[in-house]
Amino acid sequence: MSIQPAETWLDARCEVSFEELARLSGLPETDLRELVEYGALAPNEPRSERWVFSGECVVAARAAKRLRESFDLDSGALSLALGFLERIRALEEELRSLRAQLPRAF
Repeated sequence: MSIQPAETWLDARCEVSFEELARLSGLPETDLRELVEYGALAPNEPRSERWVFSGECVVAARAAKRLRESFDLDSGALSLALGFLERIRALEEELRSLRAQLPRAF
């Protein structure tokens, strides 16, 4: 499944090319390459000649763009910040799941 310009829902099933990721995120391709090198963004098949990314990477790349603009972070700092944001998201999801298992008070 490829992203169409009018689509706004992004998830792991969506796939975008490296060029589409640059266009959708607003980050230059050189910055995206650095984020891949730092491990902040991961292509579906890293050894492939043409990188393809999940829709989740579009969300992360857009966050990287906002962080770079707001705080003037270099690629290493962006990578670290994206890692922290992903960890926070995972912890919040785990917390919601655990809360859902608690008995409800009437």
